[in-house]
Amino acid sequence: MKTVATKDLAAWLDTALQVSQFRDYCPNGLQVEGKDQIAHIIAGVTASEALLQTAIDRKADAVMVHHGWFWKNEDPRVKGPKRRRLQLALQHDLNVFGFHLPLDAHPEWGNNAQLGQKLGLTPLRDENGKPRTCGPDSLVWLGTCAPNHTLQNLADDIETALGRTPLVIGDPGQRPGTIAWCTGGAQNFVEAAIEAGAQAYITGEASEQNYHLARETGVAFIAAGHHATERYGIQALGQAVAKQFGIRVDFVDLDNPI
Repeated sequence: MKTVATKDLAAWLDTALQVSQFRDYCPNGLQVEGKDQIAHIIAGVTASEALLQTAIDRKADAVMVHHGWFWKNEDPRVKGPKRRRLQLALQHDLNVFGFHLPLDAHPEWGNNAQLGQKLGLTPLRDENGKPRTCGPDSLVWLGTCAPNHTLQNLADDIETALGRTPLVIGDPGQRPGTIAWCTGGAQNFVEAAIEAGAQAYITGEASEQNYHLARETGVAFIAAGHHATERYGIQALGQAVAKQFGIRVDFVDLDNPI
């Protein structure tokens, strides 16, 4: 069975995802050190107790996720669910890799890149061929949907692709034109999308004020699920790791309705 040294995998991931370029809410990269050789990784959206247990049951050497641990402003005490998660990782010598904003932003494997592909969106590109973006850390992507699509058509595409009915605020018959999107809990980036000229904004979650802003500006707002919009980046990253190192990487989708 082929293996890769944990330190070599960690270094490759940090470079490939350009971790040092981001000021994030958590540490990115290897968050908990386990075995020094890795043959099998379980990839998932969140390093929950259930995902760790799945990795243990499948005799994996590491978990790799988008939502890892040690977030800023969280209670630093090791108790309750945090204690149980850490205990599982340490007792079973599991490596825990987490990539938050670097995985959102990656132009190929990132959550935004992958969601755009999943929804059939065409990114707008600059003169160098790079995706046009806006908002903090250039996380919000800009693009278009199929010609003559209405907002209702776009909502239907999202429901079909993600397997759940999105929350849609806007006239179902309007033509979206320029669409902005940012996965997960990026509802507060909608103003940057509006300033960039978007007529519709897709994200994972919604806040109360998003309704009023959508009504007052005429810019459609779509909340398609935090988990649902962020399943695809970690899958793509897992595939890239498997191809690069020849090790086994299994994506496990522990669904979350939020």
